[in-house]
Amino acid sequence: MLDVETLSEASVTQQVNGRLVVETDGQGFIEITEALSRWVFGTGVLNGLLTVFCRHTSASLLIQENADPDVRQDLMAALDRLAPRDAGYVHATEGPDDMPAHIRTMLSEVSLSIPVVDGQMVLGTWQGVYLVEHRDRPHTRDLIVHLIGA
Repeated sequence: MLDVETLSEASVTQQVNGRLVVETDGQGFIEITEALSRWVFGTGVLNGLLTVFCRHTSASLLIQENADPDVRQDLMAALDRLAPRDAGYVHATEGPDDMPAHIRTMLSEVSLSIPVVDGQMVLGTWQGVYLVEHRDRPHTRDLIVHLIGA
């Protein structure tokens, strides 16, 4: 039989909204863990739930390993295989990287929920939070963050 351990208990007394603007250099992973951690700590919310939302259809959010950069390189290679740029898509108005970017976003996430305990995101030892840019050229990406808790 499995038992769930209670880590904290409190009434919801506060919620905070924020915005994180990320400038990308083109396709790749941008770690945003530290920026989110600083923001969460600064809110004063000790226990709750952080939601991170990406307001774009050609970029996404992931929680992935942050220890070995080879993991991110392999993930980009896998996305290239799953949504190649030269597949002959009908939608090509914004360039050959746009439709594959939409598919890659569909395969990943635009929203993440991360528990917060004692003022810190509860991530695994090797986990980091990433914005993944799926377009080839630089973009400004707008993320909305929402923390609810006590």
